[in-house]
Amino acid sequence: MASAALAPSGNPHEATATKSQGAIEPDDIGHFDDDLAYGDEAQSYTTSLASSVYDYKYENGRRYNAFREGEYPLPNDEQEQDRLDLIHHLHLLILDGKLYLAPIKEDANTLDVGTGTGVWAVGFADEHPSAEVIGTDLSPIQPRWIPPNLRFEIDDAESDWAYEKKFDYIHLRTMGGSIRDVPRLLQQAYDHLNPGGWIEWQEYETTSKTDDNSFPPDSAMLKWIENLNVAADKFGKVMNIAPLIKESVQKAGFANVVEKIYKVPMTPWAKNPKLKNQGRYNQLAMFDSLQAYTLRLFTSVLGWKKEEAEALIAQVRQELSNPRIHMYST
Repeated sequence: MASAALAPSGNPHEATATKSQGAIEPDDIGHFDDDLAYGDEAQSYTTSLASSVYDYKYENGRRYNAFREGEYPLPNDEQEQDRLDLIHHLHLLILDGKLYLAPIKEDANTLDVGTGTGVWAVGFADEHPSAEVIGTDLSPIQPRWIPPNLRFEIDDAESDWAYEKKFDYIHLRTMGGSIRDVPRLLQQAYDHLNPGGWIEWQEYETTSKTDDNSFPPDSAMLKWIENLNVAADKFGKVMNIAPLIKESVQKAGFANVVEKIYKVPMTPWAKNPKLKNQGRYNQLAMFDSLQAYTLRLFTSVLGWKKEEAEALIAQVRQELSNPRIHMYST
């Protein structure tokens, strides 16, 4: 995972950059047997939703958002919500339980862009009771019982921002495949930050790597990633957005850029206990992510039959179940 915490000009904090750590040592195969998962309205719920946002669309057995229909390639059903919450837990494991890295104040008024289930925004609002927190998303899948200093809004981050007040902190996470115009998004974020405010963008690369060339020839995982990126490009939204973040925010006028890059095993093959645990959750997240990311993009954009897409998913699952493939993401 590449995590970037960034500040606009005028912020006194110095910039640092942390590169990825070296090669991860794999665990012995014999240690895998027990480890692998192989194989009334709440008053604080503020919204102005029209009933049309609940007029969900269904494709290939999955449910998709109605607001800005067709602009987001992933589903929003309960299965997807569980996946998003799992990804949230994985982020906490990677960041040692921290919700964020930026050096913000306790009362930092905050915008969470692409809040999803709202789990990050709820946790942040609980930790910062003196801050005003807004979470935005295309889908109304957030909880109704929330902290009094938090509200959710159904909005498109790529539409014109019309907030009455500026923010001290803007948070984005796992936005790959969601944004059509990254420079415009970052310019709007810059324009809606108070002087000295921070933006933090946490993102995974849409790649899979090994340090020991343990991918098999004609790897299904690498084939899936290649087609996923092609489909996203044709859809008009970059999937592998993580490598672009640092340069994009610098071009938007932000200063004192901090970039941290983490190597995260995609399965529990690592010998290091912390990395092994991350791999357990990453593997589960990948199992759930395959269908979520594949069905709409591969069938509607690439023209694959559903059966073809499901066959590739099954092959990727097999590789995710092989402890001899020491794959990781950043």
